[in-house]
Amino acid sequence: MIISEKLRRMGAEAEEALADIFKKIDEIATHNTEKVLDVFREERVSESMFAASTGYGYGDMGRDAIDKIATRIFGAEAGFMRPSILCGTHALTVGLFGLLRPGDTMLSLTASPYDTLREVIGLEGEAGNGSLADYGVSYAEVELLDGGIDYEEVAKAVEKYKDTLKVAFIQRSKGYLNRKTLTVAEIEKAATVVKEIAGDKVFVVVDNCYGEFTEEREPVGGGVDMIIGSLIKNPGGGMADVGGYIAGTARAVELAGYRLTCPGVGIEMGASLGQNRNMLKGLFYAPHTVAEALKTAHFAAYVFEKLGYTVSPGAYEMRSDIIQTIQLGSAEGLVSFCQGIQSASPIDAFVSPEAWDMPGYNDPVVMAAGAFVGGASIELSADGPVRPPYTAFLQGGLTFQSGKLGILAAAEKCINC
Repeated sequence: MIISEKLRRMGAEAEEALADIFKKIDEIATHNTEKVLDVFREERVSESMFAASTGYGYGDMGRDAIDKIATRIFGAEAGFMRPSILCGTHALTVGLFGLLRPGDTMLSLTASPYDTLREVIGLEGEAGNGSLADYGVSYAEVELLDGGIDYEEVAKAVEKYKDTLKVAFIQRSKGYLNRKTLTVAEIEKAATVVKEIAGDKVFVVVDNCYGEFTEEREPVGGGVDMIIGSLIKNPGGGMADVGGYIAGTARAVELAGYRLTCPGVGIEMGASLGQNRNMLKGLFYAPHTVAEALKTAHFAAYVFEKLGYTVSPGAYEMRSDIIQTIQLGSAEGLVSFCQGIQSASPIDAFVSPEAWDMPGYNDPVVMAAGAFVGGASIELSADGPVRPPYTAFLQGGLTFQSGKLGILAAAEKCINC
């Protein structure tokens, strides 16, 4: 790889400086691994559960076991984890359409949601496409306060929309906003505010993407009714080929299950199509793989801070998701960064990413994604909309060693762009 000796020395310096942070990350990974192993043992996971089912999928004990395992690992009352869910946005769509009805209001407590969810809600796109707005669901949002939840304004908004409010929505990760990621404690505090005013008739829904296994517990309970995520992010551990999950209270999950399939059937049906083995293996790997991604993020923050770039979070800040942002200052810098990440990827390293008009986004987006699973952001990847301040959103890293090399290759590319 084309990496200068100066950058290699900076990388060695970063590892030494971050040793205590890495130790804490490993402690969380050990805790979460023990939790996963306990659940696997207690649910009697065996090789027989790897068998594929087709058609209706009745009697697929592996699929049913995965639902129970996901429920217990996430600390929920109920849940399901299925390969028929294509991505995080699809999982969120299943959850939201399961809970909301005509005349209801959805309130985002974390300002504007991630770009791809805006058309699902009906904030963008053509009328008649089947958005929540098309079905008579209203939407409102609360602006952030210093990058975090404005609890006072949340209380006012819940009171204002109380008569029709059905879903209070929280996006844990930053998406394409330059804000901090929310901790489990912050999410639960917001849920408590909602419940104290509106009671249990309102479902608190959390987009948990990128956050799983970064702390010792997930934001379930404490007023949160549903968490939603993708298996080609954290909980798939880099092993799942596709899929997503929904977990939470029994009633919320039941309603989402009816939207996943159809009313009266719910999660009793669904062929696993040979995905059970990789999903179980991914759950086993997930705490360790997330730890590798977190170390990669801290390493990136250290190196690019040293090079004079604005980063968030800082190198020594503990995280509640795997995303690292780096402001590159120009379109050329953003593209160069992504090209550097791509050049150190195991797949398609010979490809040079360029910005393009990607479906679901308002601005051209450049993406580096040399992954074994298409679009898997638990694998080292970087992307960003080509708009000021030209921020790269870095995530993933199946191994810290490969992540480290990717960061140094990106730094080399940026220095010389």
